[in-house]
Amino acid sequence: MDEQTTNGERQANQPRARRGFAVMDPARVKEIARRGGKAAHEKGKAHTFTPEEARAAGRKGGLASHRPREGEE
Repeated sequence: MDEQTTNGERQANQPRARRGFAVMDPARVKEIARRGGKAAHEKGKAHTFTPEEARAAGRKGGLASHRPREGEE
């Protein structure tokens, strides 16, 4: 078989090729993200958390991360 197996998966001995943002300079990625965030705010599509919303989200994440997994005790 060639590079890929018949079901489309890569063979274990071949590393995945880096593509997209993975090959870009981190500063360039940061600049693209900054522009996207700025554009979203200008369009009114971005969400800014209130302190209450941020507190609730943090509490929810903390509870989820400290809850025993299903089947564990």
